[in-house]
Amino acid sequence: MIRRASLVLVGALMGATAMGVVYSATIPALAANSSTYRELAIFGDVFERVRAQYVTPPQDDKLIENAINGMLHSLDPHSSYMNSTDAEDMRTQTRGEFGGLGIEVTMEEDLVKVTSPIDDTPAARAGVLAGDLISKIDGQDVRGLKLEEAVDKMRGAVGTPIKLTILRQGADKPIDVTIVRDIIAVRAVKFRVEGDVGYLRVISFTEKTFEDLKKGIEKIKAEVPADKLKGYVLDLRLNPGGLLDQAINVSDAFLERGEVVSTRGRNPNETRRFNATPGDLTDGKPIVVLVNGGSASASEIVAGALQDMKRATVLGTRSFGKGSVQTIIPLGDAGALRLTTALYYTPSGKSIQGTGITPDIKVEQPLPPELLGKVEAQGESDLRGHIPGQNETEEGSGSVAYVPPEAKDDIQLNFALDLLRGNKTDPAFPANPEQAELKK
Repeated sequence: MIRRASLVLVGALMGATAMGVVYSATIPALAANSSTYRELAIFGDVFERVRAQYVTPPQDDKLIENAINGMLHSLDPHSSYMNSTDAEDMRTQTRGEFGGLGIEVTMEEDLVKVTSPIDDTPAARAGVLAGDLISKIDGQDVRGLKLEEAVDKMRGAVGTPIKLTILRQGADKPIDVTIVRDIIAVRAVKFRVEGDVGYLRVISFTEKTFEDLKKGIEKIKAEVPADKLKGYVLDLRLNPGGLLDQAINVSDAFLERGEVVSTRGRNPNETRRFNATPGDLTDGKPIVVLVNGGSASASEIVAGALQDMKRATVLGTRSFGKGSVQTIIPLGDAGALRLTTALYYTPSGKSIQGTGITPDIKVEQPLPPELLGKVEAQGESDLRGHIPGQNETEEGSGSVAYVPPEAKDDIQLNFALDLLRGNKTDPAFPANPEQAELKK
């Protein structure tokens, strides 16, 4: 059931970027032609002139780092350079614990955009919302900073305060929020019993996820007798992703056979396939998977695998649509390179890049009055410079990423519970693994 794969991330790395599939690997370089070296000579000439003649003496290391990032950012939103500090932070976060505020962010219009506040963290408790734009950090303008620089300013010693100035759509003026930094010990899986249904919410895919999921299922089964347990809700909403091997293990926890996911690079011999192994931790009980616009990458791998294998019914709204693979290439003491090298595909051979996972049962979650006009749909297809997906249309990917804090107000969750209890019916439920139609 449990597999050990190389480091692969599918989601927000270091709380700072949209997550992508990541392998820790080294890639052989292809020889450049003579014209390429002539262009590099021009770069060297420009570099020397900037060093010698710019109005103020620049920092050589910053010039080089910015030049590298400029090259990578011109490729797609997910390729980037990580200095040694950032690379170490990434490794820390994959362990499921790090210091900070508890927000996952990206860059939009020269401002830091909150992708999602992490549950039970200082940022979430302070009222920071997905879609918020951070314009100032401790009074300093964010414009002009790289994302990594802005994130670095938000880090600091545990117990120290930081003031964020937030622009929120629909708000009449900027909002100042003071947050006290803390250790962010991310709980990978939350679980509870909803009467006769087991509820499992996968928050992120860290090294702890599969073990947390397994413990959750065991405790639910111990609390509710098998003949009384109607099934499980697997909640992947607002899940930005994480480690690929954990996404595979979580999928495998519910599957007896078949492919979970494949990745394909520009060369056919780079294709990798990951298959399920026998053993369903839930003993074949019905499953409903919840997704929304905040479900990205690793969570889309799980939803896509269970949907294609007809092991679960996917309910909610269209997912984020992050289907590209980033390889982490170590650069020694200099840090690491995160480079997009492939796309991933669901068991049916479908790429969700720029399209997302389409639920079997579409159920919208209305926004409360105080958030109307303040929370927008978001997806990979909205990112400037994203790689167009082979199935991408003008409709694009993503949807509103909102989950009510109270279960009684959660229309999507209650629809799933009604399905499992037989209070509602739909042709897509229950899913039947014998009806899975996979690629040849």
